[in-house]
Amino acid sequence: MRTFSPRREDITREWHVIDAEGVVLGRLASEVAQLLRGKHKPIWAPHVDCGDHVIVVNAAKIAVTAKKGREKQYHRHSGYPGGLRSERLEDLLARSPERVVRLAVKGMLPKNTLGRQMLKKLKVHPGAEHPHQAQQPTPRALPARALARPSA
Repeated sequence: MRTFSPRREDITREWHVIDAEGVVLGRLASEVAQLLRGKHKPIWAPHVDCGDHVIVVNAAKIAVTAKKGREKQYHRHSGYPGGLRSERLEDLLARSPERVVRLAVKGMLPKNTLGRQMLKKLKVHPGAEHPHQAQQPTPRALPARALARPSA
């Protein structure tokens, strides 16, 4: 039996809307990364971008523990000596919640041109509104394990 390799005409892309309110950041990112890669489809192949478009709304309301908010650091470097800049998760979440979700998903995608192509299909919005109604996105429910549990 020959190995199936999906061609361009075999791929159909759908649009999904995921509500991130009360969802743990890492669990949200892993679900989104699976949709972007297309691993939920029977025609998935690791060398082809056969994933769907994903819209994440309410990114400002993701669930993060207080300790992780204080201690997790995001680093970036300008390329110049002494150009390292660090920022805590809680500060970045207050300033740019879209960037927090995008960086979490980016870390779960391949580190090559295919991964960068997949990341372009991710749209993140801090509030409940998004401008993608023309694409007729379908709401996608996350598994119950992704929701934040109340701390006892």
